[in-house]
Amino acid sequence: MPNRLKIVILFLLFPLLMVAQDSIKTKVSESSVSKKAKEVEETLAKSNPEATADKYVELAKELEKKEAYAKAEDYLKRALPIYQKQKNKEKIASTTRFIAQIQEKQKKYKEAISNYQSASEETIDAGYSRVNSNDASRLQNSNPSVQSEYLESNVKILEKEGNLEAAAEVYKQKAVVDLKSENKSRAIENYEKAIAVSKDKPEEILKLKSEISKVYASDNEVEKAIEITKNTISDAEKLGSIAQQIEQQQTLASLYFQNKNDDKGVLVLEETYRLALKNGRTFDAKKAMLALSDYYRKRGNETKAIELYDQFLNDFDRMVLADSSLVDAKIFQVTEEKIKQLEKERALKDELITKKNKFNYVLIGSVILMLILLGLIAKALFSIKTKNKKIALQSLRREMNPHFIFNSLNSVNQFIAQNKELEANKYLTSYSNLMRNMMESSNKDFITLTNEVEQIKKYLALEHLRFQDKFNYEITIDDKTETDSILVPNMLIQPHLENAIWHGLRYRETIGNLKVTFVEENNFIKVSIVDDGIGFEKSKELKTENQKVHESRGLNNVQERISLLNDLYHQQISYTISNGTDGVGTLVNLYFLKTTKII
Repeated sequence: MPNRLKIVILFLLFPLLMVAQDSIKTKVSESSVSKKAKEVEETLAKSNPEATADKYVELAKELEKKEAYAKAEDYLKRALPIYQKQKNKEKIASTTRFIAQIQEKQKKYKEAISNYQSASEETIDAGYSRVNSNDASRLQNSNPSVQSEYLESNVKILEKEGNLEAAAEVYKQKAVVDLKSENKSRAIENYEKAIAVSKDKPEEILKLKSEISKVYASDNEVEKAIEITKNTISDAEKLGSIAQQIEQQQTLASLYFQNKNDDKGVLVLEETYRLALKNGRTFDAKKAMLALSDYYRKRGNETKAIELYDQFLNDFDRMVLADSSLVDAKIFQVTEEKIKQLEKERALKDELITKKNKFNYVLIGSVILMLILLGLIAKALFSIKTKNKKIALQSLRREMNPHFIFNSLNSVNQFIAQNKELEANKYLTSYSNLMRNMMESSNKDFITLTNEVEQIKKYLALEHLRFQDKFNYEITIDDKTETDSILVPNMLIQPHLENAIWHGLRYRETIGNLKVTFVEENNFIKVSIVDDGIGFEKSKELKTENQKVHESRGLNNVQERISLLNDLYHQQISYTISNGTDGVGTLVNLYFLKTTKII
């Protein structure tokens, strides 16, 4: 009963041990996985997304070597969104292909096909894009010969690119396809090709040799299988790979049993048990012990089987303490929990940052929208203000001098009353020409100096016809002044000419003189209007109340127009009124910027 109780306890405890160990031994110890997991944890703590993604991929590679495909796929799927966010096409393509390969090994063919196709689309290099496309097509076709053709195409591309590691994997795939079609010789040939391109990976070569041994064994060429397995054990021993050595010794024992050489099989299993026991390989020791116990039970030697169980239980505590893989598994489990916690913290942090950024964007957008709205309102107000100023300027410009019109009509009436029909007709003709020119340019704020001088000449000719016994006039323009290109304010000179004639020269008892001069001074056009009339002080004494109001309105009109022109067109128009030479008459100086283009 005690022995049976021990057996029950043993089988209750072993599932817990199995969780912590590999079901298939590989060259990669769990300490390598734990190390990569620690590196993931460190990059997460430093908030370095790209480095974290790279470590996810490295950890996935280690898990793949342990054939922990589900976990490997999980970590790859964590890395992919980071690469996608960073728009790293090369790593997106390689990670997507890696996911497809892991899914294929788990027989998740539909997902693998989709990811191979995605990898093909993302891959920049045409050759690697074709490799991914071939793999997608291979999984969609169940015919071994067609699958072999796609794999052969991939081998050529990968060897041309110098990617021997990937080429070795394809040769292994070709061997698997060959085994499906019962072409064992070609399967062995492809395994040997994989060995040839895996020269720098001795543990990978051990696995490939083991696969060749299995092919020979399945074809009842057990002696060849035994010979290869012995060589593999020797290579594993030289390499110092205890895991491979134990696994190959278990395979050798099975081959001996298959070849009816039970004694050698038992000896190999006993050696395997001792090797596992010595190196703290709990699960491997259990496997060897169970194989031996099974052998003895089948031969009716229950006592020997129980002895093996007893021996194993006696060594159990020591094995557990010596088994570093159990510690590594626990470390990995703890590290994974930390990784999950850090990922949750990072996700929460990213969510908070996203919400904060979203709020900031909304706030900034609102401010920008408000500024745009204020800008549009300001622009509209400025536009309205500018338009109003232009309307005001146009209104002032079109404001005809009622006194001038009245006097003109009165002069015509006077000519008719004196039977001076010819003078009346001549006056009306000149008057109509002047009015036509004024009306044609009435909607323009600026006209060329040539047009302005032409209007002044017509106006002075008209006034001279009326007051020919009162004054003579002269217009002088500087020779270097380009009158056709220079722009001046429209009808800003005429009011000063009218004042000179009506309030100065016409009161003279003898014929006076009016001189208009255009000269360039620096960047200005200077217009001088000088007369030898009675002067503006004496003129004020002779004016009627109506004339005073008219003159005041005329000067105000000029001042308002100058102010509007300066404001609207950024001009520097100004004028001065002073006594003439030796205190006789009046001198008016107007200054215009030398302008050739109005904006």
